[in-house]
Order: sequence, then C-alpha cells, then structure tokens
Amino acid sequence: MADSKLRCYMPDLGRLLEQLPKNWGRWGKDDEVGSLNFLTAQEVLRGVASVKQGKVFTLGIRIAAPEGDPIWPGRATAHRVNVMDRAHFMCGKAEPLSGGGEWADDMVVMYLQGSSQYDALGHVWYDNTLYNGYPATTTVGAMSKASVLPIAERGVVGRGVLIDMARFRGKDCLDRGETFTHEDLEAAAAQQGVEIMPHDVLVIRTGWIGKFYRTPKEEFYKDFLEPGLTYSPELVHWFHKKEIPNLVTDTIANEVTVDPESGVVLPLHCALMRNLGITFTEIIALDALAEDCAADGQWSFLYTAAPLKVVGGSGAPVNPVVIK
Repeated sequence: MADSKLRCYMPDLGRLLEQLPKNWGRWGKDDEVGSLNFLTAQEVLRGVASVKQGKVFTLGIRIAAPEGDPIWPGRATAHRVNVMDRAHFMCGKAEPLSGGGEWADDMVVMYLQGSSQYDALGHVWYDNTLYNGYPATTTVGAMSKASVLPIAERGVVGRGVLIDMARFRGKDCLDRGETFTHEDLEAAAAQQGVEIMPHDVLVIRTGWIGKFYRTPKEEFYKDFLEPGLTYSPELVHWFHKKEIPNLVTDTIANEVTVDPESGVVLPLHCALMRNLGITFTEIIALDALAEDCAADGQWSFLYTAAPLKVVGGSGAPVNPVVIK
C-alpha cells in the first residue's frame, strides 16, 4: 500500500518499531510466506471443523464495474475491453470457425492491487530491508524475494473469524479516520460470542468498502483517510502472541491511513507485515457475510484463498471463499 508521496514518513519507522518483535529467521533464512507457516494441516482441519451449514460466500469485489472500483488514491481503476465479439463477424473482420462457431474475447488492464487482493510480504519496507532481512534491491524490476508468488503457490486455508467493528459500534460504517485497537477486537468478539484464537485468519469489517458503492467518488476520496486498526506496541505484541497468519479487512489499506499519535503513514504494514510476516488482504467485500453471521450467530468459518500466481508481483487479485 506504499505511495511515493508517503516516503517522507519512512525514516521514522525504524525508531518507532525498533524494540518490537520480528519473525525473521523463524522459518528459515529463505522463508517468503511468513506467518502463513502457522496454517499447518492441523489448522486446515480446524477450519474444516468450523463448517456447520454449507453456506458459501465469495468475498472479492467486482472488477471493472461501471461505477468504478475502490482503489488507493493515485491508482487507476481496472479497464476491461473487448478484443473480439459478434460485431467483428457482422462487419466481416473475423471468420467463423469451421462448423460456424464464433466467440468473444477480452482483456483487462489493472493494478495488481486494484481489486480485492493479497499484498506480497515484501510490498512495503523501511531501512532498505524487506521481510526476513531481504534487501530492498530485490524489488528492482520485479520482486525476486518475498513476492506474492510464494503465497499464491501455497494458498491460505484455516479457521476464519469475522469481527464486525461497525456493528459493535452501532454503525453501518465506521467514520473517516475512526480507529480501534486489539482490545476493541476482543470486546467485539465477546459481544458476538466468538473467541479470536491463535492461528485464526482475522477478518474485520468496518463497512468502508460497502460505503464506496453508496457514496459519490469525490466525497469518498476527499481528504482520504480510512478507518482501521491503529498502531501501538501492545497491539503488535497481541498479534505476535496470537500468531495471526492473515489480516483481512474491507478497507483499502487494512489500517487507519495516518496514525493519529505519530503521524506515520501505514505503520502496521511494517510492524505486522514486514516484521512479523503477517499477510495482508485488502478491499474485501464483507457486508453480506456480516449480515448472515449476525442473523445466525455463527462468526467462525472455513476461510480459503489463493491470489493469482503473478511472478515477481508485489500483490495479486483474489476472490476468497468462505464456507460456514
């Protein structure tokens, strides 16, 4: 979720995070999937055991929608265009196949992080060093270390738990810049009657992506400041102790855009993703899932996902599938 306009904040991160834990080397010097290593076969079976009803939800947003797609400011929305359709045959620019068959074909041009997507662990860094100690020069041209490809080849399967922070605070959507902590997550979980357990895929609803589709674009992006988790040493230690493998939210950046205390932009990308190897999943559609969980009281489920296998990518689109 990095942006060239935010580089001035990066030197502060070394001082801010210097006393906090890292998982570098925990799974070997060549590891590129970080805390996803917690999702062992046993954890997959624990996720399968969460399936009670057979309900299926897909969590990806639509790509190249006529109304536009929610994206980080400065990125372009996805553009889909036909390269072959009925018109080509009607005007004689294409010949039917032997036997009379015709076809349609199209292409899409988009940012790899311009839809529901997984970040590569090397997507954001400071002090010229990525996750697990890889040098930042490995990003030049393409990511040769800690790219999205190892995550895509591994896949993500485990017990997921949804924490509906918007519902907990009695809102359809959290306010612009509204923050919450790990203590708020625990309080919301208690109210929902679910426990956030070690190795859970943590799914958090703020209502923000749903708001995008109900709000004029000029208003949505004006003085852009998303709601989300806010940095504290205690929060980082909580994630470390819980051994959370994957943070999934319905915001574009998974955390409040600017930390209200330090003024640092996106510190949790570095404290959690770069240092702990926690995989970030962003721009996820959670409203329908949340409505169903509130209706039947089941807030845990089998979470499955695999981003596209983009070689050297800093991220890739995904359409997670949840089964309750």
